[in-house]
Amino acid sequence: MVLKPFKGRFFQMCPGSPGVICCNYRVINTCFGCIYDCAYCFLNSYLNTFGITQFTNTQDLLAEIDNFISTSDGRFLYRIGSGEFTDSMMIDEVTGLGRLLIDKFKDCGNAMLELKTKSDNVDHLLNIKHKGNAVLAWSLNTERNIALYEKDTALLDERLEAAEKACKAGYFLAFHFDPIIVYPEWEKDYKSVVKKLFSVINPEKIVWISMGGFRYTPSFKEILRELFPAEELTVQEMFPGVDGKYRYLKKNRIDIYRKMKSFINEFTDKPFVYLCMETKDVWSSVFGRYYDTSELFEKDFAEYLQKTFF
Repeated sequence: MVLKPFKGRFFQMCPGSPGVICCNYRVINTCFGCIYDCAYCFLNSYLNTFGITQFTNTQDLLAEIDNFISTSDGRFLYRIGSGEFTDSMMIDEVTGLGRLLIDKFKDCGNAMLELKTKSDNVDHLLNIKHKGNAVLAWSLNTERNIALYEKDTALLDERLEAAEKACKAGYFLAFHFDPIIVYPEWEKDYKSVVKKLFSVINPEKIVWISMGGFRYTPSFKEILRELFPAEELTVQEMFPGVDGKYRYLKKNRIDIYRKMKSFINEFTDKPFVYLCMETKDVWSSVFGRYYDTSELFEKDFAEYLQKTFF
């Protein structure tokens, strides 16, 4: 681990991907790198440094957050998170950043702070009294995919047990099925994951659920094969999309998302279910909603959250 001040922008818009609809998520940069070793992670090709770089100039981070809060539209609900270039909770009991951020945003009524993880590391946050609009979120996958592609992360049952603790402690929750990785039994296994999720978690506390199919940039294939010689992710039939990333065929992605949505809707229709970095026509085919721009989608998302949970 390298401890150093960050010279860039702590607070920025998620870069998204050209030609697709993005949720306009705001990203807080607190750390670069991850202790987990997920085969599909874009950090394998994005970062060129060894180990974990933990940023130490937290006062500059807090100053940028203050600037955002003071200049933002108080009528609009923003989604902000720290899990873009790291796992938000992997060593949070050491860094203390989770508690710091929750405290910073606790009185900010127009922002939801999301801390996203593949860990079960939440016990140190359960006794915080004033949680504001904090959201603890988990990336979920099938037990097969976790075993094959998410080395050193918490098991599915461990993640759900941690989510149950967070729910009982009064946090909002979110879940991310991204990337969805297809294999012969994928449909049965993902349906089982969704069923297990709702056997443990009260859907009234889930604010959003995202879905995204496995995708990768052309240069990522060689990096992936070098790091994980036995990987089977890139042997699937995949083609470049409008953003240049290789994806499952459009008709297959539509089928995947429709089925996942139906699995979720067997239990609830309250969380806002959305697609991560997908095209307008895929959105329309899955949800019957057409977003011409990412800004229109963000507006719809924010209005739903304000109407449903506040």
